[in-house]
Amino acid sequence: MSFNLVLVNPQIPNNTGAIGRLCVNAGATLHLIKPIGFDIDEKAVRRAGLDYWDKLDLKVWENIEEFFEHNDITCNAYFATTKTDRPYFDADFKEGDYIFFGSETKGIPEDILNKYKSQNITIPMTKEGRSLNLAISTGIVLYDAIRQNYSTFEEA
Repeated sequence: MSFNLVLVNPQIPNNTGAIGRLCVNAGATLHLIKPIGFDIDEKAVRRAGLDYWDKLDLKVWENIEEFFEHNDITCNAYFATTKTDRPYFDADFKEGDYIFFGSETKGIPEDILNKYKSQNITIPMTKEGRSLNLAISTGIVLYDAIRQNYSTFEEA
């Protein structure tokens, strides 16, 4: 079972380290789109990822254009955002899908959200909060994708 988590311009090393650990345990590939707000060799990333970082299937891209040049996401991508009403659990995740998350401070760029509007998803929340922590959000959505494809996951 393989999913792709794509972090567009992540800013907080602890989140990225925790997401790396999540990806190793879920069998997912982690794509990091520069600019990144820290050095991926930073101590905080390694500490959050613990001894998982060297097992991580990690791909680092110079910019979003380079990522799109090398990855065909036409039908199999979802973009997590607070700017849609479509809940993530309405998405029909398939093995190999790309699940995008934006930076902790700005989210996914507006032009990308607009281009892929029908593929935007959100995590429902009360009106009391404006967003969830990035590492928590990736775990919620990734494990729902796994739940939807669990028979394949068990065989991996």
